Amino acid sequence: MPDTNRQIRLAARPTGELQPSDWEHADAPVTEPGEGQFAGVTKMISLDPAMRGWLDDRPSYVPPVGLGEVMRAGSLIEITESNHPKYAAGDHVVGAFGVQEHVVSDGKGCVKVDPDAAPLATYLGALGMPGMTAYFGLLDVGALKEGETVLVSGAAGAVGSMVGQIATVKGCRVVGIAGGPGKCALLTDELGFDVALDYRSDGFKKALRDATPDGVDVYFDNVGGDILDLALTRLAMKARVVICGAISQYNTETRHQGPSNYMALLVRRARMEGFVVFDYARRYAEAAQEIAGWIAEGKIKAQEHVVQGSIDDFPDTLQMLFRGENVGKLVLELA
Repeated sequence: MPDTNRQIRLAARPTGELQPSDWEHADAPVTEPGEGQFAGVTKMISLDPAMRGWLDDRPSYVPPVGLGEVMRAGSLIEITESNHPKYAAGDHVVGAFGVQEHVVSDGKGCVKVDPDAAPLATYLGALGMPGMTAYFGLLDVGALKEGETVLVSGAAGAVGSMVGQIATVKGCRVVGIAGGPGKCALLTDELGFDVALDYRSDGFKKALRDATPDGVDVYFDNVGGDILDLALTRLAMKARVVICGAISQYNTETRHQGPSNYMALLVRRARMEGFVVFDYARRYAEAAQEIAGWIAEGKIKAQEHVVQGSIDDFPDTLQMLFRGENVGKLVLELA
């Protein structure tokens, strides 16, 4: 067993875009598991836009990461030693283990996964938190009905790509918003979206109007800002706006931009609701079972963007999310 556990810790509260100086690359002793615990080595780390919000010292749905603490992250580990009755060496487990090479855990909040049933990265993506977020956000919060028109922003990301595919499975017309022709082609050619719009193109606003002639029944928002504001102008009567994230606002140094077109909610008798996927934790197994079935039937493609590297590559890999470089679920696989 190695003598040191490489970790990434939060060194400073970021202002605006993340900087290398916001992180501490540290070594800690490798500890042995006690009674009722197991030890494991990290195989994959989940990278998510929400991580940026966890770094700010402001009220949120979870406490901020403390200065000097190991960066919070979901990850997949392989157990190397166990004193826990429910886990054995060789098991693969997903949990909130943080950005570090070695883990000791009592198993609380962990889920054992089968590496023979699906690729390991899929347990951090389609069968992990992004899949759960898409499933409950669209079907429960969005109250999706067959035949409706769904608009989703950040459509080539981990959550957005799942939202669009689930809506297609449910018999809906799906319009995705993404950045660049390559991502848009992926949405329509491989993931089954009916229309994909490039928000960077000059004719984006007109293209959105043309793609939603009868309005939008469910808008699933992952980006906030100008795109949320524009989407509100396309709402159908009794539409539902699902607030999942606002990646366009996470690095702003000023106050977050709110929607100026909010009166469309009144005119269209629509509602806008935010949600946190953790509220559905007791139903994760239900969602995972249905999503796994859709994957097995070829109705959904698990889209993962796996970067191979070391723990020290975490800060730069995380920045890929905010540069729009990832397609699907971004995962750091430790070499």
